[in-house]
Amino acid sequence: MFGTEVMSVKSKNSTGYYVADRLFEVSELKLLVDAVQVAKFITDKKSHALIHKLETLCSRHEAAELSRQVTISNRIKSMNESIYYNVDKIHTAIASDKAITFKYFEYNVKKERVLRHDGEKYNVSPFALNWDDENYYLVAFDHKDRIIKHYRVDKMLEISLCDSIRQGKEAFNEADISMYSKKVFNMFGGVSSKVCLEFDKSMCGVVIDRFGKDVFMRQSDNPDKIYVYCDVVVSSHFFGWLFSFGDKVRIETSSEIQLQFKEYCKNVLDNYN
Repeated sequence: MFGTEVMSVKSKNSTGYYVADRLFEVSELKLLVDAVQVAKFITDKKSHALIHKLETLCSRHEAAELSRQVTISNRIKSMNESIYYNVDKIHTAIASDKAITFKYFEYNVKKERVLRHDGEKYNVSPFALNWDDENYYLVAFDHKDRIIKHYRVDKMLEISLCDSIRQGKEAFNEADISMYSKKVFNMFGGVSSKVCLEFDKSMCGVVIDRFGKDVFMRQSDNPDKIYVYCDVVVSSHFFGWLFSFGDKVRIETSSEIQLQFKEYCKNVLDNYN
C-alpha cells in the first residue's frame, strides 16, 4: 500500500513482522558512521546527532550494532558548530554565481579565536569545496590579491553573500579542480611546477594514493627505482611530504627545486643545533 515490503515470521506462539526492503544495508550505514566519526570538521555534538539519525534508517537490533561502533569521544573534532551553515551558504553562493565576504580566525596559545587581518572581511569568489586531510576547504578567487586561495571552512565566520557576480572564472577555467587538488599539499598554496621524482619501487602505492592512477611512472636506470612525473604546487608542505619518506625518494628535476628542498632540510637541522 505504501510501497514498503513487510515480511512476517511465524513461530509456535506468535507472528513477527519486519521491513524487508530498507533503503540502506547495515554495512552501508556502518561506512557512513565511520565517515562521520573520522571527519574532523564535524563537531562532537553534531557527530552524535548525525549517527543517531542514521540509526533510524535501520531496525532497533541493527541500530544497536551501529551504537557499539561509535567511538567519538577521543577523536580530535572541530569546535566551530557553524560549519554546517557555512557549507550551505557557500553552496548557495556557487549555485547563484555570487561572491562572498567573511571573517577568518586562528587560535592563539590560550586557545582563543583571533581574527586575521584585524577583523577586516575577506572578499572572494567561491568556486569549490574540497575535503583534504580530514578538513573542509573553500577554494576561491581572492579579489584583493587576484589569485586562487584556500580557506578552512571551520575557521570562517559571518559569511555573507554579495550582490556582485563572481570574479576569476578565467583562472578556474584553466585549472580543473580535481587535478588542481592533486597538485596541492594540505591545501597550501605556491607555484605549480612539473617535477620528476625518483622513488623506491616499494613506494608505488604511495604515489598512486597521492597522484592517482593516471600519474606517469616508468622504470629508472636503477632496477629498484622508478621515475614519477607530476605537477605539484611547491611549498613547505610538499617538502614535508617528501621528507617523511627519507632516502626512498629523490628530486630528480629541477635543480631549482632541489636547492629549495636542501634549504628546507638545512633549516630543519639548524633547529636542533
